[in-house]
Amino acid sequence: MARSLAIFTSRSHIWQDYFALTKPRVVALILLTAVVGMFLTEVLPSVQTLVAATAGIGLMAGGAAAINHVLDRRIDIKMARTHHRPVAQGRVATPRALAFALALSAIGLIILLLFVNALTAWLTLASLLGYAVVYTVWLKRATPQNIVIGGLAGAMPPLLGWTAVSGEFHGYALLLVMIIFTWTPPHFWALAIHRRDDYAKADIPMLPVTHGIEFTKTCVLLYTLLLTLVCLLPWVVGMSGPAYLLGSLVLNLRFMQWAWRLKFRPGPQTALQCFRFSISHLMWLFVLILADHWIDYG
Repeated sequence: MARSLAIFTSRSHIWQDYFALTKPRVVALILLTAVVGMFLTEVLPSVQTLVAATAGIGLMAGGAAAINHVLDRRIDIKMARTHHRPVAQGRVATPRALAFALALSAIGLIILLLFVNALTAWLTLASLLGYAVVYTVWLKRATPQNIVIGGLAGAMPPLLGWTAVSGEFHGYALLLVMIIFTWTPPHFWALAIHRRDDYAKADIPMLPVTHGIEFTKTCVLLYTLLLTLVCLLPWVVGMSGPAYLLGSLVLNLRFMQWAWRLKFRPGPQTALQCFRFSISHLMWLFVLILADHWIDYG
């Protein structure tokens, strides 16, 4: 009995490690923005499209995350935030983690090709390569603007959701991409300020390491201002109505308040609190966009 329980517990831990490789919290936010993109098109997605697109995009996002674990294993072990990760600690062997990542990515790609459309499949693959290869292998180690340039790959999910239903590009979908693209630098730089010593120890040229914490705080504040302006565009072009306008202003002013506090009245945890709020900000912003879409303004 004891042996059976030990085997069950061991297997449970193994699957927990594999699940952790997919960065489930990150994937959840990706899927939220993708699903919002699906429901903002002119027609409602069919159940098959909704399920297949969500599964395909989610699997490929999880595969990209697992590839990131493999490629960053030597960096992860040096950083307090990531040293516990399964590949870094050797709980999941590198070849198995890579095989797992490629399997998830391949299954996701096949689902998108067979049950959604080729445009969404290849755009999702391009996003995977942009994050897992271009950003992780090159940009992350090459320039303090890594997260600005590499942020485009992470901004793609709403476009993927849109193309999954419509099969074509649309300016509205690109506005959603622009919002996430602008949101990404202050989101990650707030974390980088909090973990500045970790990045320096791992020799990663994040902005607080190369240009200093005060300069980075200024950049966070300026980007939150830019984000506020970008978030007005859906209302300006008639994509969204007054409810979105009011809600987005409240969310962005709150984000700016955190950025202002980070710059001028910081406490020991202000950078981390700003980072955490940025996650809620994006989640509620996209919920707001979707809710506003279904309001009849007469």
